[in-house]
Amino acid sequence: MQKLIIFIILFCGLLTSAIYSQGLRNHQNEAFKKGEKLKYRVYYDSFLTGQLTAGEATIHVTEEDKKFNGRSTYHIIGKGRSKGAFNWFYKVEDHFESYVDEDALVPYLFIRRTREGGYIKDDDVYFDHEKRIASSRTAVKNVPENIQDFVSALFFARTLDISSVETGGTFDIDFFLDDSVYVSVIKYLGKEIVETELGKFNCLKFAPMMATGNVFADKYPMFVWVTDDKNHLPVLAEAAVIVGSVKMELVKYSGLKNPMTSKIE
Repeated sequence: MQKLIIFIILFCGLLTSAIYSQGLRNHQNEAFKKGEKLKYRVYYDSFLTGQLTAGEATIHVTEEDKKFNGRSTYHIIGKGRSKGAFNWFYKVEDHFESYVDEDALVPYLFIRRTREGGYIKDDDVYFDHEKRIASSRTAVKNVPENIQDFVSALFFARTLDISSVETGGTFDIDFFLDDSVYVSVIKYLGKEIVETELGKFNCLKFAPMMATGNVFADKYPMFVWVTDDKNHLPVLAEAAVIVGSVKMELVKYSGLKNPMTSKIE
């Protein structure tokens, strides 16, 4: 009888896992792997000041294998901080984490610790993809199928095959932030050669749609260049401001899943 009970418990556990798994997609990832580390320099660029370093950002896909619902995840950690004189008038210390299903590339947990000037925001968002619910510290919201947080959305975008998207074409990514669902329409602008501190790269150029308001009057205020290879690694982002522009440039990378074949020199 005891063996029968144990068998029933194990069988029910496997059945529950199978039922849950059926609700998740299977999305192929050829762009990144555990161990990837990226470092970016953030700077203000204008004719009057030249390149003035404002801060740095790092993104790391750890080697950790934390499981949610018995499924393996990518643990992605992003950090951003201001540097030098910018600390005097607008200090930034941001920390974000996302636990992302390895097969479905959807998040289970999003952690946010934001310190920007006098603004403070802490949040922990749990995603139940079976029930299509996101639960934050302040709300429980219904969300679309395969919803992303904004960290997982960046990595999910890298895995997309855009070979059939024509120049000027768009594709959508849904993500959850501040208890709301946003739809970012990303416009593909073609191929360009980009020169950075690390060298020249063949790149794909995109313009992600941003929420308009006090910061951006234009829906497409930013351009992002990613490597034209299997890594789809962001090497440069640029947003125009009143005078000059703010740029985020890749300065160091390691642990890539594929050779950097897009690098020219």
